[in-house]
Amino acid sequence: MTFSINGTNGLTYPDSTTAATGGNVTATGAYTLPVGTTGQRPATPATGQLRFNSTTSGTEVYNGTAWAGVGGYAVSYLIVAGGGSGGTSSGNSAGGGGAGGVIQSALTAASGTAYTVTVGAGGSSASGSNSSFNSQTAIGGGKGGNNSSNGTSGGSGGGSGGNSNGADPTALQGTIGGSSSNPSVTGGGGGGGAGTKGSNAGANAGPGGNGYTETITGVSNVVGGGGGGGGSNSQTGGAGGTGGGGTGATTENTSGSPGTANTGGGGGGASLNGTGTVGGLGGSGVVYLVMLTTKYSGTTTGSPTVTTSGANTILKFTASGSYTG
Repeated sequence: MTFSINGTNGLTYPDSTTAATGGNVTATGAYTLPVGTTGQRPATPATGQLRFNSTTSGTEVYNGTAWAGVGGYAVSYLIVAGGGSGGTSSGNSAGGGGAGGVIQSALTAASGTAYTVTVGAGGSSASGSNSSFNSQTAIGGGKGGNNSSNGTSGGSGGGSGGNSNGADPTALQGTIGGSSSNPSVTGGGGGGGAGTKGSNAGANAGPGGNGYTETITGVSNVVGGGGGGGGSNSQTGGAGGTGGGGTGATTENTSGSPGTANTGGGGGGASLNGTGTVGGLGGSGVVYLVMLTTKYSGTTTGSPTVTTSGANTILKFTASGSYTG
């Protein structure tokens, strides 16, 4: 037996003439819930109303404040924080900036629930800013150091300048920055990447560590490369790590290259004797959300880029915003 309640708005039980005992239907069939789009929700809903939302393909109930999903659906996500800037030279060459921290996970999203997305900026003569989603925070990459200061800790640690040490990562979201602790070595250490650590300076400045290869968008995509250490006329600047790391300066008195935007890449370190020069800017962060296209609600803020791959819809947030399940 099937009990049908017609309409698109919502069911307030019991509001039909169907026989029930103690508020419970005793039949072995099923209700056919009211079915309608998000735009067809009741203008003045009552607490406890239940309906099937054909826009989100999910059942929802009005909880007295908002429509909330019953059950949920899987959303995979990748959070990448902003990369740290390369170090500014103060005598010897400076270290590369550390990559932004990376978190890959999944949640069960509830229909009608809004999830805030925060995308961190890359560092400008500073560590990168944090990115966050679903109560999880990726830590900004650490700033590169110089000959008078070590690299700064962050999602991935900043590389060091001449005669100083690389920094450790924070919360195991990246790797350690490379060192340049030998007084006779003028080149900077590479910034830590989200996948591999920054290299120490040697005959040349240290390359940045390579980034993390994410697995949720269905394409080969590397994020979170560390910045290369700064060099000099006689010492090559370190290459940026794969995943957006900036290259360290080679010619004396020049600035490092910036990390690539929306990768969380660290900036390259400035070169030897770089008075007035600065480390490259860190690359800004990014947040990816991936879900079945049949479950995608289409409700966002922050203007994410929306693409599809097979059965999935992919949201790429390059600025802060939100997604409503």
